[in-house]
Amino acid sequence: MTIDAPLDAAVIGAGPAGLMAAEMIADAGRRVAVFEAMPSPARKFLMAGKSGLNITHVASDADLAAVYPNAPQRLLQAVTDFGPSRIQDWMAQLGVQPLTGPTGRVFPEQMKASPLLRAWLARLESKGVELHTRHHWIGWEESGELIFLTPDGQRSIPCRAQIFSLGGASWKRLGSDGSWLPAFETLGVPVSPFRPSNCGLRINWSDRMQAEFAGAPVKNVAVRFEDQSSREEFVITSRGMESGAVFTLSLSVRDALERACEATIHLDLLPDVSAEDVRHRLSRPRGKQSLSNHLRKTLNLAGVKRALLFEFGGLEAAEAPDQLARLIKHLPVPVIGLFPLDEAISTDGGISFEALDDHFMLKHRPGRFFAGEMLDWDAPTGGYLLTACLATGRAAGRGAVRWLNNAENT
Repeated sequence: MTIDAPLDAAVIGAGPAGLMAAEMIADAGRRVAVFEAMPSPARKFLMAGKSGLNITHVASDADLAAVYPNAPQRLLQAVTDFGPSRIQDWMAQLGVQPLTGPTGRVFPEQMKASPLLRAWLARLESKGVELHTRHHWIGWEESGELIFLTPDGQRSIPCRAQIFSLGGASWKRLGSDGSWLPAFETLGVPVSPFRPSNCGLRINWSDRMQAEFAGAPVKNVAVRFEDQSSREEFVITSRGMESGAVFTLSLSVRDALERACEATIHLDLLPDVSAEDVRHRLSRPRGKQSLSNHLRKTLNLAGVKRALLFEFGGLEAAEAPDQLARLIKHLPVPVIGLFPLDEAISTDGGISFEALDDHFMLKHRPGRFFAGEMLDWDAPTGGYLLTACLATGRAAGRGAVRWLNNAENT
């Protein structure tokens, strides 16, 4: 690869944030190239879309502060400027029709990520965006040129504006390994340690629970933690619980574990049956039936739900319908930790917003911009993660164009 003149802008990282930044720069008539360490772009984006790409959520602007806890105003503004309706318009312009589910989650009509990515890459190419894969960024020359390791050796790339969208620290095999963090620490950029977000919860199962129910889905259940609740299903694993409702509550559980080194979630195993009705049914004479049969016949409580009740409720409540009913409606499940950082759907931590101006540019290093998950923000699953990645990529790309224009006019 030969670059005979400095690029207007270089984007480091070809995930959704980086690609969106490149599109904004190309739309302004600027020469921009995207550099990606992996053999192909947007690998985590494609992985996220294998079971259905939840790209955004039709939450109102009033909900944003709750969705993005402790987020600075500039992140909320970016998401407001390029929120669900704008993202759906953008998808439609790519020839991919959006489909909104009953819970407000938005998907491509085909559900998968690959058709959308193919259309997006084709449009970027038509706009002159250059894509260079197998380029692993390792730092800067003293002159400010970007240094990359490539299959052909080390290369230095001259550019005027630099947009970093290197991802967080989970799913290393897809390219997000957080290895970039020391380079910015050396520059004196304030950073926060990475923490897992939207991850599984570790539970100290009995041997029997692991042997009989690892891999079992738990459906039609309510999961609560403090003032949060979810009616999504989750999955039992050999190490704990993951998916659905667990991801929804994991951010709050993580924070509680850090504060007090302990946390307990509560399950409502029969969320569609009132506590009074559960007590009434359990009060029916058991005769010589076992407790397992009594639960199955009176409440249709069997399988993994019954196993959960026995795992954490014990059998001492067998002769006490009131206590058993309370456990069924409010079963305590102690959490002993989180799944490892690399297995998390996303991570928080990274570049502090304190280091950036309103256009996502480093205050003490003009011309260097940041976007996506390498910034220190957090959000639940449900489309909010990708929304913020796209929105911050757009904001950083537009910020780079503004900076380039101002530099030329001064």
